[in-house]
Amino acid sequence: MNTKKIPAPVFVLAQLAAILFVPFSLNAEPIVSPSWDFRIDLPGEYEYVAGDGKDKFTFHSSGGAIFEIAVYPPGNRPAYPTPQVLAADIQKRLRNNGEISDFEYRNRKAVLLELDFSTGQGSRLSGWGLCLELETREKGTPLLLALAYGDAGKAELQALHLSALDSLAPSVGDRRTPGPVTEYAYPRGNRIRVSPAGLNLEAYVREQDREGAQALVEREFEVLKRSADPQDSPRWKSAWARFYRIIYRDSFSRLSEIAFALERHWAAAAPDRDIVSNEQAPGDLAGKALKWVQNFTYERDLTGSDFVNLVSAAIDGRGDCDSRSMLWAIIMEQANVPAAIMVSADYSHAMGLIDIPGPGARFELDGTRWLVAETTAAVNLGRIEQKMSDPTYWLGIIFQ
Repeated sequence: MNTKKIPAPVFVLAQLAAILFVPFSLNAEPIVSPSWDFRIDLPGEYEYVAGDGKDKFTFHSSGGAIFEIAVYPPGNRPAYPTPQVLAADIQKRLRNNGEISDFEYRNRKAVLLELDFSTGQGSRLSGWGLCLELETREKGTPLLLALAYGDAGKAELQALHLSALDSLAPSVGDRRTPGPVTEYAYPRGNRIRVSPAGLNLEAYVREQDREGAQALVEREFEVLKRSADPQDSPRWKSAWARFYRIIYRDSFSRLSEIAFALERHWAAAAPDRDIVSNEQAPGDLAGKALKWVQNFTYERDLTGSDFVNLVSAAIDGRGDCDSRSMLWAIIMEQANVPAAIMVSADYSHAMGLIDIPGPGARFELDGTRWLVAETTAAVNLGRIEQKMSDPTYWLGIIFQ
């Protein structure tokens, strides 16, 4: 267990710069900055309330949480040459009582701020802040400041603050890797040898991949429960889709070496593989991966998140339908085969989706008719129980 203390909350950007007020409704989809390429995938209860559309953005949640972002271009005034200098200035201006912790996020300098300060009116605010480097440009390296904070008396906001910050992907290359907060709290560590469930194969994960992945699942489940009323269908479905998107992002790179080992193993025995490239047909790979997860031990935990993190699922061979479907989809995506999942509250079930030719039941999503994949029963691709076949009761989730 990593024993680092994760810092807490802040109220800053309005004090550092004037912000143009532009009311706007956020639809709970990831947002990409056209100017700086960073992406955020905020919990659906946040709404965009202010900003200049380029360097400054402010969001408020229905529960009283605030999320702010500011980008400081290189050579801008005030000049902040490093995240550490920027964090020190914020600490001073806010008279913040929280700690500052330096770390490195994917070979970039970064700082995590614990925010604990009072406003001029005596209100106490808490939360978390991140200062980190963006992609280096021709004139230098821009810095990003993100602050997630709210009433210090509302402990239930802490998971929301951390989830919002962790959803930041500073560059395109970070969109399938653990987020900065998770990377700080659970640095992945050295490679360790593992064997995918039921197979005598050599594969590798990192020392803290299991623990980091499970901690993220538990935190995101707490965020999901804030929108857990199925009667509020649009918000509930958006929150559900985000829950799986966040897990997918965190797990993708953790599973890369396992996915590669599985693909090579199955390709070696594939009768229709390309002899030159040693690659097998996508349908053959999909079928073998499907049979593999179908043999997992069925496991549920109705007292917790009810989701086995995907690293443990792959190594231990256990999990419910959604864990298996996501793991299968990631294996396909690692092999550059388009895959997704669909989930249903009405059927209490999840299934995989894949975009390949072949017979069987299909689910239309974003203009593509995806072939379905049942991961908990020993059936072939394209098979689905008749009593679960009504597409109106399914929510499709694409992870791109």
